[in-house]
Amino acid sequence: MKSIFIAYDQAHHEAIIDVLDRCSCRGFTSFGTVQGRGSVKGEPHYGSHAWPSLASAIITFVDDSKTDTLLEMLHALDESKPLLGLRAFVWDVEKSI
Repeated sequence: MKSIFIAYDQAHHEAIIDVLDRCSCRGFTSFGTVQGRGSVKGEPHYGSHAWPSLASAIITFVDDSKTDTLLEMLHALDESKPLLGLRAFVWDVEKSI
C-alpha cells in the first residue's frame, strides 16, 4: 500500500477529485486551505494581498497497483496548467488498521 500526498493550487480541486474517482481511489482526506511555495519555481500561495492564491492538499492511501496510473494522471493535469502548481509525493505504508 502507498500513501500519496498531493499539494496543489485550489483551482485544481475538482479535477483532482475526478482523477481520484477515475482511479477508484475512494478514501482520502482533504486538508482544505493550506499555504506554501513551490520548491523550484512555483509562485507562493499565501492568501495575502501580494500573493492572493491559496493551495489545498489531499492525502490518499492506495494499492500499489494504482499508484503509477494515479501519478500519470496527476502529472498530465499538472502539465495541462503548469502555472497553477501540483505536486504529488509517495510513501510506503508499513501498517494500517
